[in-house]
Amino acid sequence: MVDWPIYGHISGPIVMIGFGSIGRGTLPLIERHFTYDKARLSVIDPSDLNKHILDERGIPLIREHVTRENYRELLTPLLTKGGGQGFCVNLSVDTGSVDIMELCRELGVLYIDTVNEPWLGFYFDDSKGPEERSNYALRNMTLEAKRRNPGGTTAVSCCGANPGMVSFFVKQAALNIARDMNLNAPDPKTREEWASLLRQVGVKGVHIAERDTQRTKDPKPPNVFLNTWSVEGFISEGLQPSELGWGTHETWMPENARQHENKDAPAIYLMHPGADTRVRTWCPTLGPQLGFLVTHNESISIADYFTVKEEGEVVYRPTCHYAYHPADDAILSWHELFGHAGRQQDQLHVLDEDELVDGVDELGVLLYGHGKNAYWFGSRLSLEETRRLAPYQSATGLQVTSAVLAGMVWALENPQMGIVEADEMDFARCLEIQAPYLGPVEGHYTDWTPLDGRPGLFPEDIDTSDPWQFRNVLVHAP
Repeated sequence: MVDWPIYGHISGPIVMIGFGSIGRGTLPLIERHFTYDKARLSVIDPSDLNKHILDERGIPLIREHVTRENYRELLTPLLTKGGGQGFCVNLSVDTGSVDIMELCRELGVLYIDTVNEPWLGFYFDDSKGPEERSNYALRNMTLEAKRRNPGGTTAVSCCGANPGMVSFFVKQAALNIARDMNLNAPDPKTREEWASLLRQVGVKGVHIAERDTQRTKDPKPPNVFLNTWSVEGFISEGLQPSELGWGTHETWMPENARQHENKDAPAIYLMHPGADTRVRTWCPTLGPQLGFLVTHNESISIADYFTVKEEGEVVYRPTCHYAYHPADDAILSWHELFGHAGRQQDQLHVLDEDELVDGVDELGVLLYGHGKNAYWFGSRLSLEETRRLAPYQSATGLQVTSAVLAGMVWALENPQMGIVEADEMDFARCLEIQAPYLGPVEGHYTDWTPLDGRPGLFPEDIDTSDPWQFRNVLVHAP
């Protein structure tokens, strides 16, 4: 038995929106680490797939879709029931994060989510162009809400594993590299000081470098999309355009790249879906690999946070993007989906802990281009250890749910910070809370670069003067 710490008391009701793979994994962590009135915990989800978990605890399931039309009427009485300061934990898909966040702040209710989620229909609206369907556009909605109403009740935007935890990893990795390079730089206290440190270290870019080796007992059947976390969420983001924070060291841009109308935007996007765009990256266990350049909020927020400006001009910004090798079953599922011209499979299924045999989710950040070449820092959480630590989740899930826990604790401890992204939070405090759930958290240097073994058997358009140009990272289509 572990004597798990109680991090705080939630004085008002708790409303959890969504009870899929992440919701059901978050619930035991809330039970373990907070005191609260159990009679005022509400769970809303249109599916009863995980209802047995709630039944065991005597928690009723509100089987509803939270929609643009009903969210105020549905959520307000639940969030204010019995007084105190409530907490809204939004872990659903197709729920408008900004609208729900603003409602919570009107009511004085704390809020957290793991993604800038739009209302149903946004991701597949063919009347919107790629820029309008981008994470850049979704993030701007949140930033605009922050500009309209600065300060006030804390609402934590995008605090899962990634986006979320990986922003904490970037800061710790930067400190580690600075120490190993004997820079004797003071620990940064402000956003400007953090950006200056990354510039001083010489980081050209950051990969959110992840390898999921979790395996299922049975081979993937046809017409089924399998994944170790939300299938709906993965399909939605995988069909958005690829997006990446665009660094100042880059000298080349792909032909299918587009810049946003706002020329000060810290990111670009590609006229191609993220789950069909591949990049070269590196993780410690299996080394060099190909990953999907799937759009994520942190690709933009990290690049933005670490931007250095002088006299109003950008003089330093790192490139930043996701480089994701999901579980093999998910890769096969994407191959099948794109082979069907983008038609989703008839069955979408999240592999739970009983269906998985073994494997590790190795999720970290690869800071590259500095004097020590490249440094990966992150979590190497196995399925076996996950089963010992917490119920109802895979290794992938626990990296997300523990970040939700950390964000909730931080919000309770800092209840009047307004709308914040993970980059703005106390990374050391959040990692302190997450660490017991992350397995080995390690840093690894590597001399690998995207030029290793190239050009190989066929000519390639590469830049040998700088291994860390995006030109060398991107896998070009034939």
